This record gives sequence, structure tokens and C-alpha cells, in this order.
Amino acid sequence: MAEQQTIRSGAGVRSAEIDQGLRTHMNKVYGTMSVGMVITAFAAWAISGLAVTPSGELSQLGVAIYTTPLKWLIMFAPLIMVFAFGALINRISAAGAQLFFYTFAALMGLSLSSIFLVFTGFSIVQTFLITAVAFAGLSLWGYTTKKDISGWGSFLIMGVIGLIVASIVNIFLGSPAIMFAISALGVLIFAGLTAYDTQKIKTDYIQHAQSMDQEWLSKSAIMGALNLYLDFINLFMFLLSFMGNRE
Repeated sequence: MAEQQTIRSGAGVRSAEIDQGLRTHMNKVYGTMSVGMVITAFAAWAISGLAVTPSGELSQLGVAIYTTPLKWLIMFAPLIMVFAFGALINRISAAGAQLFFYTFAALMGLSLSSIFLVFTGFSIVQTFLITAVAFAGLSLWGYTTKKDISGWGSFLIMGVIGLIVASIVNIFLGSPAIMFAISALGVLIFAGLTAYDTQKIKTDYIQHAQSMDQEWLSKSAIMGALNLYLDFINLFMFLLSFMGNRE
């Protein structure tokens, strides 16, 4: 009887340790993601300011960024970095992974800087706040739901690949109808990914709670932050295409 009580007591202590560790882990994920968002917002705002002269014309930097072949490099560089990050995460240190993520966030800010030239500042702020509320609700649901949504993963990833292909094709077609369909599907897909990725971060932590080390923990938090960061940015951009008022 005493042994059973000891076992229960030990299991309870271990469960409490996992719960505390999970909260710390999720705080690290959301904290890293938030820093990345601040870097992106500042970079986008700063570059957009340098890209326009006081008279409202594009500066030399603006011309180089938005009207020369350099724009294609700026557009696709973040996508290339995402794939590179996935390939390098197991080979670099946690500090190197964090630096890579922040560099990626700055480059993403450069890529997104044109929204300040296309949309009004009010609509950008309004859409950002709506995205933040929606993201928080979706992420909270993914964290607290008892439903296993791991099966969504392959379907959602296929949807993302389809969005990328359709977006590239529409660069040359310039069809408003296709753009509208892409935006609508994009909102739905990244809403689903927000909940899915949150649950996956939680599940991965719990599954590895017995054997993980500090280095793994730090890398896992950064990778989780990157996934949620991408969910937020894409959800924001697709909502902005619907709600944004153009200059």
C-alpha cells in the first residue's frame, strides 16, 4: 500500500514537472515569435520609409527593391531560408538557430515593406489587430482541445503547396478572381495550421519530456516559434488582401 502511494506521489510530481516545463516551453515559443514579429514590423516600416522620397516618389533604394529583378530575390529569399532552416536545425547550435530566425524575420520585413506603400496605415494596423485576436483564439483552441487534429497536417501542407504554386502562376496571369480564391483559401488553411502547429508543439514536448535535453528544448522552441510566426504572417497577409484599403 505504501509502495502504491509512493508511486502515485512520484507520478504526480513528475506530471507537475511536465506541466511546468510545458508552460515554460510555450512561453519561450511565443516570446521568440513575438521578438521576430517586432523585428519584421520594424524592418518593413524602416525600409518603406527609405524607399520613398519626401515628395512621394520612389527613392533609388525603392526603385532597386520594387522595380528591378532584385524584387524576385527579395520575394523568394524568405521561402528559401525556411527550407534551409529545416535542413540545418539539427546541425547548428540553439544560439545559431535563434540568430538564423531573427535574420529571417528581418529579411521577411524587407519582403513585406511594400504593404506600407500599397495599403493605408490604418488598414494595416486594423488588420494586424484582427489577425492577432484570431491567432490568439485559434492557438488557444489548439492548445486546450482534447481532439486530436494531427491528421490535419498532410492536408494543410498540401494546401500550402497549392497556394504557393497558384500564387506563382498568378504573378504572370494577374487574375483578380484567382487572387480572391487564393486569399480565401489562404485564410482557411493558415487558420487551421495555427491550431495544428500549436497542438503539435505541445504534443512534441510531452512525448519527449522524459529524454529531452536543454539544447533540444531550445531548438524545439525556436522551430515552434518559426512555424507559428509563419502562420501569423500568412494569415495577416491574406486578411489584408480582403480588408486592406489601398493608397
